[in-house]
Amino acid sequence: MRVTIVHPCIGRHAGDRSYIRTWQMESLPAATLAGLTPRDVEVKFYDDRMEIIPFDEATDLVAISVETYTAKRAYQIASEYRLRGVPVVMGGFHASLCPDEVATYADAVVVGEAEQLWERVIDDARHGTLQKFYRAEGRAALGGLKPDRSIFQGKRYLKVGLVEAGRGCHFKCDFCAVQTVFNSTQTRRPADDILAELRAMKRDRKLIFFVDDNITSNLAQAKEFFRALIPLKIRWVSQSSINAAHDEEFLELLARSGCMGVLIGFESLNPANLAAMNKTFNTARGGFEKALENLKKHRIRVYGTFVFGYDGDTPESFRPTVDFARRHGLYIAAFNHLTPFPGTPLYARLKAEGRLLYDAWWLDERYGYNQIPFQPKGMSPEALRESCLAARREFYSWPSILKRSVHRVNRSDGFMWRNFYLINALHRGDVALRDHYPLGDEAWQGTLLPAR
Repeated sequence: MRVTIVHPCIGRHAGDRSYIRTWQMESLPAATLAGLTPRDVEVKFYDDRMEIIPFDEATDLVAISVETYTAKRAYQIASEYRLRGVPVVMGGFHASLCPDEVATYADAVVVGEAEQLWERVIDDARHGTLQKFYRAEGRAALGGLKPDRSIFQGKRYLKVGLVEAGRGCHFKCDFCAVQTVFNSTQTRRPADDILAELRAMKRDRKLIFFVDDNITSNLAQAKEFFRALIPLKIRWVSQSSINAAHDEEFLELLARSGCMGVLIGFESLNPANLAAMNKTFNTARGGFEKALENLKKHRIRVYGTFVFGYDGDTPESFRPTVDFARRHGLYIAAFNHLTPFPGTPLYARLKAEGRLLYDAWWLDERYGYNQIPFQPKGMSPEALRESCLAARREFYSWPSILKRSVHRVNRSDGFMWRNFYLINALHRGDVALRDHYPLGDEAWQGTLLPAR
């Protein structure tokens, strides 16, 4: 049996081929699915961000992991294969959030985590008995998970190794699709499995990115894991909730285990906004100032993310936020507009209030990347978009980059300091690069083919 795994891109302009062979992060979901596939199945993998998909190549089943932003392109790809008589199975976050929509363009839909279901999907495909839906019961056990990175051979990915230590998060932020899909729970892989994976990758990867939604969701388990990491002497980054920055033992272990930086969702400087998004824990125990002081003491760099468009935001909300990010010397920062993802409490609330501007923005022909798909209260959609762009331009201006580069934390490690300028220059170039970028391939001339 032959299985083709495809990673869809977000979209591209008509005639654009500059994406071919460009550097990208490797696709961990594809490697995970390949690792779950029985050994007697031949696996091919194509990354739509980097290469042209050979739709006419013989295969027996196509698997596509779908995110909300890639849904339109995923449906285009599925239509090409189904036009050729090849069955398509789709999974991923969007399939769990919108299973009925995804089922319109797929022969089979995996709802939930694939670890419980993939062998059954493969067996049914062998026998021509694919079911329309495969639904996971509860959370999957992650023991024995072994991503197959051999599918990346010949592809020019960044030398950053993506590793999953845990999946899900205990918090219930109202804008977050993670808490919707996993019902505010987290599962973790056995430490020995992760350590074995890291040892195998250490020679080829300069930096490890633990892709966990929140690596500190369970502090006790996180501490045990960091102790186990210390002997490996790796450099790593991940995503963390800010409450962990108030635990001294945790911070010491973070630094000793090789942590170079953490992504923290500050989200807003407005307490009313934080309350609306169910994230008041951000202000606990001294709030942002104390948390950042603690992180600086242990030389942990911070990638801060901020979101605008909540009801308490106005055009005047941006200046204090940019000043805050610059004053604290954040390594990098994101200033994004609020995005209502389907299935989240935020989406349901905005829909009930009649504030969504599209029925399904991710499929609407009028929608482009970085547009605002809802009506904010404190400003127009266009003012919100422009203000986010202006905040990024200011934060990634050369004076800001140079000033932040000499911050004592940012220059405390030679490797991270050397890469500071490259990373910030890339973000500077990306400020408006994808503004109004199409979802799906503009050049695609086909028709979305509904499944039976």
